[in-house]
Amino acid sequence: MIMGKSIIGKTYMAKPDEVPQKWYIVDGTDKVVGRLAGDIAMILMGKHRPEYTPHVDTGEYVVVTNVDKVVFTGKKLDRKRYTWWTKWPGLKSETARERFAHHPERILTESVRRMLPKNKLAKQMLDKLKVYRSGEQHPHQAQAPQPIDLAKK
Repeated sequence: MIMGKSIIGKTYMAKPDEVPQKWYIVDGTDKVVGRLAGDIAMILMGKHRPEYTPHVDTGEYVVVTNVDKVVFTGKKLDRKRYTWWTKWPGLKSETARERFAHHPERILTESVRRMLPKNKLAKQMLDKLKVYRSGEQHPHQAQAPQPIDLAKK
């Protein structure tokens, strides 16, 4: 209380229309999968911004290129297994090396998806992630994505 007046703190809450969204481009060459996914998840959620609001999608778009050149640390490439259910008895399973050979973009996308919050905004956030292999050109030049260096060792 200052001279009979109480000071009430005001918390800023972002509104969906107020937050401008930028585009970033990331080169995945020689980046560790988990560290890269963690940094991308933070940008998709918008936690890198001062006006972050948990119930509003304040994140930005991320384009990842050269995703087939990311690396795993240790022996994860052979020991990590991805399993899924096909509605038949038993589970299907494959190693990270097998999945990386066929669909390297799925490894990064799934890793980022599992780091996002488990709510309705997660789908909107994941839709702002664009992942491309090294030989593919991305169709997002019109958005003028700014290069950003993530997953520094």
